[in-house]
Amino acid sequence: MQFNVTHQEMYSRGELLLRTIFGGIYIAIPHGFLLVFVGIWSAILRFIAFWAILFTGRYPESMFEFQIRFMRWSLRLYASLHNLIDGYPAFGVNGTSDKVSLEVEYPESLSRGLVIVRLLFGIFYCSIPHLFCLFFRFIATSFLVFLAWWVVLFTGSYPAGWHEFNVGSLRWMTRVQLYMGLFTDQYPPFSGKP
Repeated sequence: MQFNVTHQEMYSRGELLLRTIFGGIYIAIPHGFLLVFVGIWSAILRFIAFWAILFTGRYPESMFEFQIRFMRWSLRLYASLHNLIDGYPAFGVNGTSDKVSLEVEYPESLSRGLVIVRLLFGIFYCSIPHLFCLFFRFIATSFLVFLAWWVVLFTGSYPAGWHEFNVGSLRWMTRVQLYMGLFTDQYPPFSGKP
């Protein structure tokens, strides 16, 4: 998996204020509304993919591509609302961004046994330990997002180290989602590093 959010040299103070004051109305509500319905379709496809993997050992490629495009849309929205990028996030699963990228290699085969193990025990050996660590990491991320807001407001610049830490939090969360969503058999590392 390759996930990156480009660190801009300069950030727009005007866009920062606009997103802060009206972002919930003109970004979060329209995207969130559509993401709910696309998310329902995503859940249906995930259910079908589970059975396909169980019987064939392969994730249906068209379903895989749709799910990855759905994740890209969610990540574009998150990056925008948390001021990691300027600009309005593109709508839809076919939307693109020159600042947010997620590339996931299509697996030729997946372990059928591991699919069952994840279904029965994944919450214990993957979700709980990772979410426990991510809980504290996202507290730190929220704090840095808040501090970065002020820094961008006064300087127009987002500290590179803070940006990388916040992107690393998203990267870590995405790896866990990919593993638990049956996109890969590779257990996610306890790290946000590329």
